[in-house]
Amino acid sequence: MAYLVRNDIVQYACTCGQLRPISFLYFCRHCLKLRCGYCVCHEVESHYCSNCLEILPSAEARLKKNRHVPKHIRKCQACFDCPNCLNTLAVRGTTVSVRDPEDPSKVNSQKKYYHACFFCRWTTRDVGLPDQAVQTVSANGWAQKNTSNLQRITVLLEHAKLLGMLERHEREQREKKFTTRFRRNFSHLPGLTAAHVRKRAGLPPELPAPSTIKVNLAEFQPAVAKDTVQELPSDIFTEELDISRVTTLAQRFAQPETQPENIEDLLPMYKHLSTKQSQRCRECEHNVSKPELNPSSIKFKIQQAAYFHVPEVRFVTIEPPIGGKPSEVVILFINPSQHPTTLSFITLQEAEDEMKQYHSEGSADTSVQQGEAPPSLSSLTKPVTVVEEQKPIDISLTGEVLLPAPDIEIILPPKDDAAEYDDSGETQQFHDDPKIVIHRRANKASLRFTVVPKTDFIGENCVIGFAFRYTYVNRISSPAISTSEQKPQKVQLCTRVFMNCGKILEGTQ
Repeated sequence: MAYLVRNDIVQYACTCGQLRPISFLYFCRHCLKLRCGYCVCHEVESHYCSNCLEILPSAEARLKKNRHVPKHIRKCQACFDCPNCLNTLAVRGTTVSVRDPEDPSKVNSQKKYYHACFFCRWTTRDVGLPDQAVQTVSANGWAQKNTSNLQRITVLLEHAKLLGMLERHEREQREKKFTTRFRRNFSHLPGLTAAHVRKRAGLPPELPAPSTIKVNLAEFQPAVAKDTVQELPSDIFTEELDISRVTTLAQRFAQPETQPENIEDLLPMYKHLSTKQSQRCRECEHNVSKPELNPSSIKFKIQQAAYFHVPEVRFVTIEPPIGGKPSEVVILFINPSQHPTTLSFITLQEAEDEMKQYHSEGSADTSVQQGEAPPSLSSLTKPVTVVEEQKPIDISLTGEVLLPAPDIEIILPPKDDAAEYDDSGETQQFHDDPKIVIHRRANKASLRFTVVPKTDFIGENCVIGFAFRYTYVNRISSPAISTSEQKPQKVQLCTRVFMNCGKILEGTQ
């Protein structure tokens, strides 16, 4: 049973040709197409610490940088990770008796704090870091040792950034004579900044002058080879090496500034900030996923996941696939929407022909009509449409599936949460063919298919593929139409599905 619910058993074909489980796909309600992680733009909404839940906007996170790390790395100023097991460190308090400097005979109690790991029992006392007061822990962060290589690493990063700017400037100069006449001129529009004009024209942000970049590059001091080599410790050949006191590669890579070799040299690491990202469709530039900014919330403002709109396909039972012999497969179809849908099945070749015809005609019948912007603002408000060519699906079919006739339609009722707890047993009469539909319950229907594995692929997975059409009701409001006149738009969509039926067995004589 665990095999049937694996996420790689049933995969949907994205518009770009990638195969993904339905839980990994989005559904754009404006384009009415499936979108995978490569078909959406990822935008960072906010930075936050997963331990203390401190939220930082993107602009503030760029300014609030840690003084011990390079500028492009953003970390929390108050939380730390264990350098030994890479889990989060906790602050522990203890009471220390301290003699009064004015009266040595008097002893005062003082609260001290240190960091400890609840997983591997590592503490800051193990590496000789002194205990700190609560004000130091909450405001300035934990005191750390100076890193000698940090300044050199920062200089190298700045040098690499300048080299990238110079190369991009030279590339723009070479392409300028070919692309100038094709770029639109926005100089006649008042109130636009130079950065906005470059962005609308499809250009990267403006770079510093080449002379300024070359001057900064000339100030760079390259590395100088030295004849002196650091001597080995005197006891390296006499004392036995204790592997438990030597750091692992993961521990060294976690601290590239120091790269400690011994356990005693490990230091607490500032905790990296996590991000909340929104996904935007590359073609119509509408959001398909947008989380709430509150780091303690798991809700979404916009969540257009595919399993909320596209019928879900699951295996129910599978007969062992034997090469050249028909096997019966029962597949479950689930309607996740609040509207009834109608299913019909076609082959993959028919689905590809329909998609090629759609792209050749440039039809937009299934897209939501948007209101036109005024002529003075149309060039600024109209998004740039990015349409990628259809890519072939990299998968080989090792079995054939016998589908019902295309004119046979299977009706799936809408999803009703209360129907799952209804034991009355009342079902609607759909007049189904018992040879195809073997079971129904609420918004689910189990269908019988026949699979014939190919004899040339004995011992390999039996992969089948088919496409199904389904009706979708789009309730997105259009700004060009008044609210009273708007009606749900009912369209017919097509989705390709690939399923793995297991290893093909060799038939007995």
